[in-house]
Amino acid sequence: MDFFEAVNERRSVRMYENRDLSPPDLQKILETVNASPSAGNLQGYEVVIVTDPAIKDALVKAAYGQGFISEAPVSLVFCADHLRSAGKYGKRGAELYAIQDATIAAAYCQLAATSLGLATVWVGAFDTPAAAKAINAPENMTPVAIIPIGYAAEHPDPRPRRTLSDLTRENQF
Repeated sequence: MDFFEAVNERRSVRMYENRDLSPPDLQKILETVNASPSAGNLQGYEVVIVTDPAIKDALVKAAYGQGFISEAPVSLVFCADHLRSAGKYGKRGAELYAIQDATIAAAYCQLAATSLGLATVWVGAFDTPAAAKAINAPENMTPVAIIPIGYAAEHPDPRPRRTLSDLTRENQF
């Protein structure tokens, strides 16, 4: 699947088949995450690969009962590494760049998974301290996105998008 097809085919999927991901597919996704751009090339994030059912269940609880997290064979938790970004960029690195780095990496993850015929959904609604506890995150790591990955058991239709004329401005507002 080419890049533009992956962008247009990606959907938010909340139902997964009871099928494991192949190790080579997960490896390709993680290599794509590793290739994502980041502030100062610092890669101010960490990714926790969650396959353990007990940890998935703890993430479901942290995510206000979003049970599909435990149904997917793998969930990746993208965490901002505030210390890594702060070392070069100070407060702005800690408070903004680390979060941006983690979210860019999560978006690359979704596109890589789609290109491999896999499904994902971005989970941003969760209790941050509870999610951090579930993955035993150190104090300098903040979970910013949970991305379940698996084979789709549903195939949602495309959602409407804003027109470019509504979305864009030239030079200023």
